[in-house]
Amino acid sequence: MILTAGIILILVLLICGIPVAFSFGGGLAFMIYALGYDPQTLTGYGFAQVRSVVLMAMPLFIICGGIMEKGGIGKSLVDLIEHFIGRLRGSLAAVEIVASAIFGAITGSGAATLTCIGSIVAPRMTAKNYPKGITAAVVANAAPLGMLIPPSGIMILYAWAGSQSVLACFLATLIPGIILTILQSVVAVFMLKSHHEIEVPDKLPKGEWVPELGKKTRYALPALFMPVIILGGIYGGIFTAMEAAAVATLYAIPVTVFIYKGLDFKGLLKTFFTAAVSIGAIFAMTIMLNMVCRVFIMENLPDAIMDILLKISDNPMVIMLLLNVFMIFIGMIMDDVSSTLLCTPILLPIVMELGYSPIHFAAILGVNLGMGTVTPPCAPFLYMATKLVGADFKDTLKPTVLLILLAWLPTLLLTIFVPELSTWLPRLVLGVKAGI
Repeated sequence: MILTAGIILILVLLICGIPVAFSFGGGLAFMIYALGYDPQTLTGYGFAQVRSVVLMAMPLFIICGGIMEKGGIGKSLVDLIEHFIGRLRGSLAAVEIVASAIFGAITGSGAATLTCIGSIVAPRMTAKNYPKGITAAVVANAAPLGMLIPPSGIMILYAWAGSQSVLACFLATLIPGIILTILQSVVAVFMLKSHHEIEVPDKLPKGEWVPELGKKTRYALPALFMPVIILGGIYGGIFTAMEAAAVATLYAIPVTVFIYKGLDFKGLLKTFFTAAVSIGAIFAMTIMLNMVCRVFIMENLPDAIMDILLKISDNPMVIMLLLNVFMIFIGMIMDDVSSTLLCTPILLPIVMELGYSPIHFAAILGVNLGMGTVTPPCAPFLYMATKLVGADFKDTLKPTVLLILLAWLPTLLLTIFVPELSTWLPRLVLGVKAGI
């Protein structure tokens, strides 16, 4: 009863809009008092858990993502992608989605992807008479691709919290991320096909297309080289995830300052300061969530959840679908970092008992939490996108529901029921090291 009351208190605080760290802190204080745990022991555990080499990659990727977001790299990617697919009705929506997937492979951040790529493509879509509601929905739904296309920040956290291989978790979400990118692009273009008010750019003359492609490719090459450094270095055995993040950050500084000139040294210092604030908030939240999860584990919450689920059904597929509903709900009310830190230690023992691979579950968790960020009524990415585009929230609901039903749900079901989508690449690249 005390544990249930603590969980209800946390949920009430979250729904009331209290920041995640303080919401869990309030619930933790209640449970410590009611259950008689030693605060010093829990605090020591929380701090000890974040002293991890794996977690060091997280702040470095946050710094790198901040530099990329403000440094003009996104525009070069958008221009190149638009050159290929930007001359059909509705194709700017596909440009937004594909650019978000590529930018996500550089930054690993959904929020950075939304603010950077969205702020570049959304004004172009508005200028071409794209409906603002659909524009906002596309921008919001494309942003979580940054959570699925490696290197993904939440997969670093999942690997750390679940004691799994970071590289295997990176690879687990790649194919689902590509499938989601394709489905979103098709659905978005189909939705916009009947909007004849959209302006379609004239095709370039034959003699100009190739020279223009060369020009835009050269301009985008330093940006495109970034995922090669990160992923090639990691999977080639040259870097660890932390070392790759450090090298990528060092590479990003001269590229953004001297090549794209999106940042000067004053702007760079401001970006470092903003990243430091984000890192501090994330680590404070990580410590708090570790302490809460420690209480949950000591009180056998995973076993209690499993017992409740078994009373509903003993079919592993039914139980997994119920867990997916829970993960979507968590993704709706919490940010991706805290959702990952909460769900991993609680749900991973349950899904492993059901016979699912931890690497397979990494992809399931990633898709669920990504969908949660755009699922009403909370939908944090959807609210961010409506403010960015200047759209009415009600106008974004129908296109968002269509993207969820026709892109997100099929991707989720494929990820759940076709394990090879998330386990084949880790097994191919890492072999026995994948832990599958």
